[in-house]
Amino acid sequence: MAELSPVGAWRPGDEPPLFSARELAFAVERVREPMRVILDPDTGQPGVGFGGAVEPAPASGSLPLLGVLPALYPEWLGDRAFCETHRLRFPYAAGSMANGIATPRLVTEVARAGGLAFFGAAGLEPARVEAGLDEVERDLGRGAPGWGSNLIHSPNEPELEAAVAELYLRRGVRTVEASAFMDLTPPLVRYSLSGLTLDGDGQVRRHNRLFAKVSRPEVARRFMEPPPADLLRALVTSGELTAEEARLGATLPVAEDLTVEADSAGHTDNQPLPALLPVVLALRDRIASSRGYPTPTRVGAAGGLGSPGGVAAAFALGAAYVMTGTVNQACVESGLSDAGREMLAGVGLGDVMMAPAADMFELGVEVQVLKRGSMFGPRAAKLFDLYRAHASLEDLPPAERQRLERDFFRAPLDRAWGDVEGYWRRRDPSQLERAGRDPKHRLALLFRAYLGQSSRWAVEGATDRRADFQIWCGPAMAAFNAWTAGSFLEEPGARTVAQVARNLLEGAAVLTRAHQLRTFGVPVPSSAAVFRPRPLA
Repeated sequence: MAELSPVGAWRPGDEPPLFSARELAFAVERVREPMRVILDPDTGQPGVGFGGAVEPAPASGSLPLLGVLPALYPEWLGDRAFCETHRLRFPYAAGSMANGIATPRLVTEVARAGGLAFFGAAGLEPARVEAGLDEVERDLGRGAPGWGSNLIHSPNEPELEAAVAELYLRRGVRTVEASAFMDLTPPLVRYSLSGLTLDGDGQVRRHNRLFAKVSRPEVARRFMEPPPADLLRALVTSGELTAEEARLGATLPVAEDLTVEADSAGHTDNQPLPALLPVVLALRDRIASSRGYPTPTRVGAAGGLGSPGGVAAAFALGAAYVMTGTVNQACVESGLSDAGREMLAGVGLGDVMMAPAADMFELGVEVQVLKRGSMFGPRAAKLFDLYRAHASLEDLPPAERQRLERDFFRAPLDRAWGDVEGYWRRRDPSQLERAGRDPKHRLALLFRAYLGQSSRWAVEGATDRRADFQIWCGPAMAAFNAWTAGSFLEEPGARTVAQVARNLLEGAAVLTRAHQLRTFGVPVPSSAAVFRPRPLA
């Protein structure tokens, strides 16, 4: 086995060198202090030291020095440019959770803790989105860093997507997370490129900052490239972009920050992060090199990040920042009901499943949801099977109609359709016009009503509908529960987004330090790789 050669000597100060397993376990947690990696000349065992003096050559009373590890702060784990650009303390983001589950309060607490958080605007009507923006701005102050809002792709309601993008432009929301997009749309590109200017050095300056959440390399490419020329021309023709904005936008990636979403809650392709992230990073480098971008797209990581080990691994893979989701849904600031958070507290690795998505039901798109304690997943799958097999509501077999009325809608289907009609008459009458022409679309609208309401039942804590709760959940929740077991964060009422963020980042720094020491051959005990949650200021 190759041996490390000393690079100098170290003379202890007030604190003696540390070699025992117990001493090393405590030493690993002292990440904010420079650490000397030393060698016991009698046993040949590496150890560590703090303080003292580094000397160029061995002398009486000194020990061989193998290397020096600088102080390591959680703030330094990711890309420094990410924090500088967005005026953050930590390379940490809390992703948007739809239907307002990522509440204004949650957003505010993460921002005050030094991270970035996105309001869960998906699934809300523009008036409710605006009310959420009002609350965040009232708490943080207009123009404060650390927050943004969500823009979700709405293939069945393009007018809603455009209205929310217009709202962000009108309100001056400077940071937006784009999720569930499979391709670029005019409202998305318009938001990204609006306000582009040249500074005194001839560099393009962005007015708005777009975070794209993707889970496929081919979708990532669309956000890392400039928008297609025909889309830019159409936006200029419609007056939604100026000719200068389009000209400058043709030289930039659509998104300056891109979150690679691995096996996560909600919309996901269930890809493992160690396989997906390196592929997207390599793609980013090729595109940036070929196009000569002055600022390549920063790439962050999301999905499965429910423990310090997962966060440390994401940074080790090259993530500029990490983004959490499910674990924040379990926190007291989330919009999920107390009953829903209690259900999340019992999640294990086998307690999640894929189920049809309400917003892209007809396309067969799925989301990852909680299976333990809820019948939503199997019932949603049953609705999709019925949709594929039948052309209309009238085509359903009597037994299936009876089952739907008893277990799903708890009302005759004619009455359930009447409620659906009332909803779409207020929200988008064109959907009813289409349903009048297309019985299959009418069937889809009825089934989507169950899927959409199931999430709201979980948010509201509807006790009579607990078996139908749709709670978006990924394996990160199981990792989080295993990590927090026996700690103060085990209790659902003690889980705050700030404490979760601080502990994940602190733990990731400790695990990173442990790995650094292992590369020097220091016999770091396994206990050093288990950072226990603790109240952190």
